[in-house]
Amino acid sequence: MKKLFLTMLLTIAMVLGANAQNNKQEVKAKGTQPEITFTEMVHDYGTVQKGGNGICEFEYKNTGKAPLMLTNVRSSCGCTVPSWSKEPLMPGKSAKIKVKYNTNNVGNINKSITVESNAANGTVVLKVTGKVVK
Repeated sequence: MKKLFLTMLLTIAMVLGANAQNNKQEVKAKGTQPEITFTEMVHDYGTVQKGGNGICEFEYKNTGKAPLMLTNVRSSCGCTVPSWSKEPLMPGKSAKIKVKYNTNNVGNINKSITVESNAANGTVVLKVTGKVVK
């Protein structure tokens, strides 16, 4: 009975020790990940004439401690086309996502751009708003 109790106690101690070590590694990993920070999350075109300039840029910075990679940038519809650098962004550096909205579509603009990356803060959703008039 004594051996069984000691074996169980030893097993529990080993599991708790291993678990504590994993938690320390997770905290350390989070502190060394890239992090994406945007200067603005919404771009308002205001009122734009049909066929007018539908280009805007979203500036972002890697505020983390490892290279940042944008793995996918997609819009909510085909009338909004994002373009971005596929190169890693080093810590402390900035870059831009260029967005082209098709201003041949008259009406309100209310579109989203989803940015996926390896950043600690995960997926970010940007918005473009405004109105295209004749």
